[in-house]
Amino acid sequence: MKHTAKAHPRTAGAAHDRSPGWHAWTAVAVGGLIGTELRYGAGLVFPESAGTIPWTTLAINVLGSFVLAALTTVWIARPKTAFWLRAGLGPGLLGSFTTFSAVVFALDQQFNAGFQTSWLVYLGLSLVLGLGAAAAGWKAGKAMADLTGRAL
Repeated sequence: MKHTAKAHPRTAGAAHDRSPGWHAWTAVAVGGLIGTELRYGAGLVFPESAGTIPWTTLAINVLGSFVLAALTTVWIARPKTAFWLRAGLGPGLLGSFTTFSAVVFALDQQFNAGFQTSWLVYLGLSLVLGLGAAAAGWKAGKAMADLTGRAL
């Protein structure tokens, strides 16, 4: 009977290992810090008031939808983009810059203050503009990838 050694699960397929490693963890932490500070700063520069559309939160989330879609489209064309870079910019920077919790918080504030009209308008704008920005970001990312000869 021939004995065959089994590869250890941690070392098998090491080239395909998806463990993030310390580079990715650090990139997410640094990106998260930057994204959080950018969001906080935008709120200080452009404060929101009850009873009005939370324009700052809306603008941040629409911008983030566009940028994330564009970057993701470029990364699909360039699958060898460093994992730490994708993690730092995606979930790190943009994940902390754009947060669904801010949308929910703004909706809750609007609704509980009795501003159902602005609540409904804000909800609709968030969905329509967010999806539109993501579609535009996808087109922009595709154009960037096409310019460099990496068609999708």
